[in-house]
Amino acid sequence: MDIKPELFKVTIDGIEVEVSPGTSILQAARKIGTEVAPPAMCYYKPLEKSGGKCRACLVKVAQGSTNDPRPMPKLVASCITPVQNGMVVENFTNEQVVDTRKGIVEFLLINHPLDCPVCDQAGECHLQDFAFENGNGVQRFEEERRTFEKEDIGPYIQLQMNRCILCYRCVFTADQITDGRVHGVMNRGDHAEISTYIHKTIDNDFSGNVIDVCPVGALTDKTFRFKNRVWFTKPMEAHRDCDKCCGKVHLWYKGDEIIRVTGRKNQWGEVEDFICNTCRFEMKKTSDWIVTGPVNISRHSVISANKYAANTIKKPEFALDYAAEHYKKINDSRPYNKNLDEIKASEDYKTLMEQNENYLNKSQN
Repeated sequence: MDIKPELFKVTIDGIEVEVSPGTSILQAARKIGTEVAPPAMCYYKPLEKSGGKCRACLVKVAQGSTNDPRPMPKLVASCITPVQNGMVVENFTNEQVVDTRKGIVEFLLINHPLDCPVCDQAGECHLQDFAFENGNGVQRFEEERRTFEKEDIGPYIQLQMNRCILCYRCVFTADQITDGRVHGVMNRGDHAEISTYIHKTIDNDFSGNVIDVCPVGALTDKTFRFKNRVWFTKPMEAHRDCDKCCGKVHLWYKGDEIIRVTGRKNQWGEVEDFICNTCRFEMKKTSDWIVTGPVNISRHSVISANKYAANTIKKPEFALDYAAEHYKKINDSRPYNKNLDEIKASEDYKTLMEQNENYLNKSQN
């Protein structure tokens, strides 16, 4: 007789989902979909013990469980808080959560430079997405920003500490998938920074993965530096037989040239299969890979610009309804009036002149 595993029922923003005991609120929300999933700047599912640093995923627990329905007194980090049976969670539907998240965006941007026009991470930056979707659009900080001296940490990885938000992802990556970590967070408080011990270089076989896990432009690929914008490139899925890693990658093309190689990311921007430095930095010819097809990119991403045919993207219903209600349908079969007198005699011209009569009279006076 098969015994079904016990499942907890959790309600997030009014949507109920069943998950296994031990699942975090964030993972339960991701199981429902992007419409209720909190943002995450430090949590990274493939990395153990990640999360709880950035506070971007704070949510309100309106009901603790079926046995104890009392609400939790403060907002909790959804990435490290396990669910309970009967728990009710409020995310985007709670005004306190929304306001707090705006404050977190403002806090993360206090020392973050406006490098987006020159940053290689632009177009795939999680901080850009977080600020756009959850921020205020204005900042009250007037003091001088914190800055750091430039530091060379190796031939492949460029460190821009001024952009770092101290998410610790790169530290966990080096701890868990490399032979020996030589970098970490130095100092404390406002002086905390990512650096190497006694200025050592990061040169192990899997060091390049810190580039993929970085949510901002603090750690970038030196071989790709200033070569192109990601929305002008064409990402393709490919693989090869590698004795060090899985060999599954995304190739970023500029014409026929491979200008960058990265690990494959899921819909949450997480690399599930890390790749070695040989695949990432040395295999830059199409003949080195078996290309399987284009990468499936969300139509909301700027990387998808000019990548899909018009008939493959469904237009949003609200936009079609708005256009039908507020705009006149154009009859494309009408003959084109080249004569000015004929244009002035048309109904469209008369309607336009009536709508702009006040403006024209004002400009003439």
